[in-house]
Amino acid sequence: MKKGFVVLESGETFQGNWLGGRARAGEIVFNTSHNGYEEIATDPSYFGQIMLMSAPQQGNYGVDNDFWESRQLWIQGFVCLEMKKGGWQDRLNEFDIPSIDGLDTRNLVLSLRDRGTQVGALVDADNEAEAIEKSKTLIADFKSQDKDWAHQVSYPEYRVQEGSGDSLTVAVVDFGCKENILRELKKRCKEVHIFPSRSSAQDILAVKPDGILLSNGPGNPEDVQGAADTVRELVGQKPIFGICMGHQILARALGGETYKLKFGHRGANHPVKNILTGEICVTSQNHGYAIANGSLPREVKVTHVNLNDQTVSGLEFRDKKCFSVQFHPESHPGPRDAEVLFDQFIQWMQA
Repeated sequence: MKKGFVVLESGETFQGNWLGGRARAGEIVFNTSHNGYEEIATDPSYFGQIMLMSAPQQGNYGVDNDFWESRQLWIQGFVCLEMKKGGWQDRLNEFDIPSIDGLDTRNLVLSLRDRGTQVGALVDADNEAEAIEKSKTLIADFKSQDKDWAHQVSYPEYRVQEGSGDSLTVAVVDFGCKENILRELKKRCKEVHIFPSRSSAQDILAVKPDGILLSNGPGNPEDVQGAADTVRELVGQKPIFGICMGHQILARALGGETYKLKFGHRGANHPVKNILTGEICVTSQNHGYAIANGSLPREVKVTHVNLNDQTVSGLEFRDKKCFSVQFHPESHPGPRDAEVLFDQFIQWMQA
């Protein structure tokens, strides 16, 4: 079997087994979920990232297209301790996604926790020196790419999907929207209008929506071209609900600031406290940026905090009928504790 290497931009290398695909670079991040490899790989929020799974065995329950969160795989690479043959491995190879198993994933996770998220590369090579040399160009090319990742994954054209709800129409600004967000909306609304990430406020309001959802998406919210300005125009005109990237963009539109986390939150067991009710939810999360504590205007209230590190996990500006959460209430992969937030959004639209 070919040797495969994970090479970090710091020069640190980890050797394993090369399972196929085309050598690539990306941000190397880790996820602590014990299942959900298909949902993770097809979530547009993972665009530009090499996924390191901390759970030891992957591909162990096969594949099913019903689990897909978008039209394709978005990850740059896949790394685990042990990959089951067939099924998921075949799917990665089909999309030419490089994958490696048989390396010390525990030590790699600890390195990322200590040093922080790094750009790195997955390469096949005969030895470490060759792997380091091959990774240099890949890493340099990756770091020179367009930083507006949301624009790159956003569906390029406006589209409409019919729902099974009674009367409500909702507009979704697609920064990399997961299919399950659309499913939750379609269960509750008559029509879902989906707009590309750089759509104008005028275009969005032209369909006369009852509410606006700002979706999840990849990358740095500062790099999402025009998004905060557009949302600033929309605030107060219709109820707004932001999820993950949408949460960060709403915060920036309201005057808040965002910053990069050392190694991000990626997993299906993050405890979040609702400050308003005292409830604690177990949540699914996937983000590398957060809202700076204390940066929001006084009228914007923090509603949720992450109990692992006290970062802002939810906000609300009730006078303008907008709220958002950093976690994923649509929950796949992960628990279903927070699905009620979609019902809150519906109630605000009905009111």
